[in-house]
Amino acid sequence: MKAIIVLFISVFLPFGAVNATVVKTGTPAGIIRSTIAPDDEEKLDHFIGMARELLEKSKGKLQEVDAYLDSATLLCEKRKIDCPSSLHLLKAEYFFQSGDYSSAEEQGNLALEKSEGSKEYEVQARTLNFLGRYYQRTGFFKESIESFNAGIDLAQKHKLKGIIPMSYRGQANVYNAAEDLNNYRKNLRLMADAGYAEGDTMAVMDALLLLGTSLTDKQRDFRKADSILRRCVELALIKDNNFYAAFASANIGWNYYRENMFDSSIVSYERSLKYSKLGNQISISANSYGNLGTINRDLGNHVKAIKYYQQSIEQANKVSDWYTLSWVYNDMHQLYLAERDTINAFKSFVLFKQFNDSVIIRRSSQGLTEARVRYEADMHNKEVALLSLRLKNNRLLNAGILGFFILAVIIGLLLFRESKLKDRRRMSEMNRKISELTQANLRQQMNPHFIFNTLNSIQYYMYQHDKLATNTYLTKFSSLMRKVLENSNHTSIPLRDELDALHLYLELESLRFKDRFDYNIIVDEEIDTLLFKIPTMLIQPYVENSICHGLMPKADKGFVKIDLRLNSDHIICTIEDNGIGREAASERTKQKNGNHNSMGTRIVSSRLDLVNELYGTSLKTVYTDLKNDKGEPEGTRVQINIPIMT
Repeated sequence: MKAIIVLFISVFLPFGAVNATVVKTGTPAGIIRSTIAPDDEEKLDHFIGMARELLEKSKGKLQEVDAYLDSATLLCEKRKIDCPSSLHLLKAEYFFQSGDYSSAEEQGNLALEKSEGSKEYEVQARTLNFLGRYYQRTGFFKESIESFNAGIDLAQKHKLKGIIPMSYRGQANVYNAAEDLNNYRKNLRLMADAGYAEGDTMAVMDALLLLGTSLTDKQRDFRKADSILRRCVELALIKDNNFYAAFASANIGWNYYRENMFDSSIVSYERSLKYSKLGNQISISANSYGNLGTINRDLGNHVKAIKYYQQSIEQANKVSDWYTLSWVYNDMHQLYLAERDTINAFKSFVLFKQFNDSVIIRRSSQGLTEARVRYEADMHNKEVALLSLRLKNNRLLNAGILGFFILAVIIGLLLFRESKLKDRRRMSEMNRKISELTQANLRQQMNPHFIFNTLNSIQYYMYQHDKLATNTYLTKFSSLMRKVLENSNHTSIPLRDELDALHLYLELESLRFKDRFDYNIIVDEEIDTLLFKIPTMLIQPYVENSICHGLMPKADKGFVKIDLRLNSDHIICTIEDNGIGREAASERTKQKNGNHNSMGTRIVSSRLDLVNELYGTSLKTVYTDLKNDKGEPEGTRVQINIPIMT
């Protein structure tokens, strides 16, 4: 069960972006109207107005915005008109939404410079707020706070409306990103106060919703959260705003749920459903249905709970709300476990893992995007500083040398391209073969016998009502399957990922065979398991052979040791067991399966041959039969020379 918190990112961030583009321009800065024909003046105002209107509603219309901005710029150039500060601000907003942060900063600074010179205080204040949002997005939190404060001071000095609430909202975003909860809430209160003072109901509702929701979570205050969210609902109903009414009502329900006040929570969620349906807010409906399902689950009304869960899933699927689908399936999993409906519990758990993994991947992708944006902004600033230094020291360019250099580069590139085409075709063919063998190895590795035996073990634990063992086995089994599928997508993977999958496999086999054997994995300290990459899924088939053919036929307890040592350009992996030996294992296999051969190890050998051909190495696999003083078999040692791919 969850509150509606994740929607803030997608719903409320546009609050600042939209308002930042609302610039009322009578006479654009820097234009001397007496020098402009009336038709040109009307056209320029039309282009700027249309660009602003489209940018406020941009959602997929950035190309149209670009067209109007280009038309306004061309008109200024054609008539030799100085580009107004409002147009620079619109360009900054356009580039910001397009992801071109370098151009956004450049245009923002131009807008600030021109608005300061022409004393256009409203454009100047909104530009400061834009730069505050730009600095927050690129990770410069100190500069962001300074820009927002400058906007507040300017608005207070010149009594500008619509600036101060937006500035406090921007500062709240910065403190939220910095995980400073106290200052986050402080700025939301200031935003609400400023909204009341200016009669800006939208700003007040936005601030109350964010503040009330915050108080339901960390350092929660039930009474304050309830009072603030109810005030938000009241304002939303006065303004006939179903979105805020539905959102705030849902989080009132969450606040009650955390106090175990289930009846009041149900009333609030049903009220949220009413408003969300009126406003066609599908994500809020999905959340409310899911939470109603969990409340009924906790009250023991399982049939009613399942009905609500199904309605939540139906709504969430409409808008691809993976987050809601993830926690709803997890709550359903808990319900089915309580009913001892292991089949539906397993199905729900698999779906939970599927959507939860998708949410994690999406968050990771967002995190990488944030890091990339901040890196690019930092590099841009350094490049600008370096370029300025170079321009001061060297302004002359030799056109002849430059032309000769370009011609030489083109000729060199053509020759290089021709030589690389053959290598690329050869590499492509090799990679195709390696990929095919990797997939074949995966199918052999995850053979039906292993999966069937694993599921039998799970079924056995379920019949024994051993929930702990069942959960443990399911978790390890799902982790192994996911890890193997992830690794199989790559020709080579970090050694750590290969060892993680091997650990999971050995743990499962140890559980399945009821501790019939012990194992130990030793990694040389000189081996960097994260940096060194090896061909995927090389080691497991040999370990499986040791366990299934060497150790399991033994009457007493077995042992398998995996030892990895670094040797110049490759890793020596030694797998040693105290099983019955290869000869005895071969005889047993012939009696049971006729002329069966180990496809897993044959595939690995073929992959090693391809790697040798590709990289010009001579790596191989060496088998050694271990015997005691009497010449009797006492195990097998396999030495695999694994290439390192950094």
